[in-house]
Amino acid sequence: MAGRPREFDRDAALAKARDAFWSRGYEGVSITDLVETLGLASARIYAAFGSKEKLFQEAVALYDDGEGGFATRALAEEPTAARAIERSLREGVETYTRKGRPQGCMVVSAATNCAAENDGVREFLADYRRRRTASLVERLGRAVTEGELRPDADAQALGDYYATVLHGLSVQARDGVSRKRLLATIPTTMLAIQAVAQ
Repeated sequence: MAGRPREFDRDAALAKARDAFWSRGYEGVSITDLVETLGLASARIYAAFGSKEKLFQEAVALYDDGEGGFATRALAEEPTAARAIERSLREGVETYTRKGRPQGCMVVSAATNCAAENDGVREFLADYRRRRTASLVERLGRAVTEGELRPDADAQALGDYYATVLHGLSVQARDGVSRKRLLATIPTTMLAIQAVAQ
C-alpha cells in the first residue's frame, strides 16, 4: 500500500542499537546516530521503543541476556563458587576482547559519567552493577555456609573484590590490553578465594 512505512525487524534494530551504545556509550549515541544505524526515521524509533532511554534499557537487557550474562550463567551452573568465579573471569575476558565486537563491558562503560539530565541512566547502570556484586556476594556466602570456604571467610569483601576485578578487566580491554595479558591475571586473582578455601 502506497505511503505505508515498511516493516522492520525490531530485534535486529535492537541489536544494532545495543552495539552502538556498547561502543560509544549512552551520551555518545545521538538520535541522529540511531536513525543512521537503525535505518529508521526518528518517529519510528520513538514509536517502537518509546524514548532513547527506554531503547537503551532494552539494549542493556539484550546484552545481559546474551554476551553480558556470562557471570549470571557461571554462578548458576558451576558446582563451586571458585569454579564460578574463575569461569566468570575467563568468560569476561573473552567477551570483552572479541575481535569485531565492542570492547569491554557495556554496563561498565556505557555511562560511567553522565550529564545531569541523564542521571536516570547512570543510576540504572549503577543499580545493575550493584545487583551483579550482590549476586557474587550471595554465591560466596553460600560457599561459606556449605563448607567450601572457611567460616571466617568474608563473602562481602570477596564479592566486592571480584566485582572490582571484573570492572577493571573491562576498562583494560577498552584500553586495548590483549586477551592473553588479561587471561594471565586470572591465576593471581584466584589466590584470594584459594586463601580461604577449606
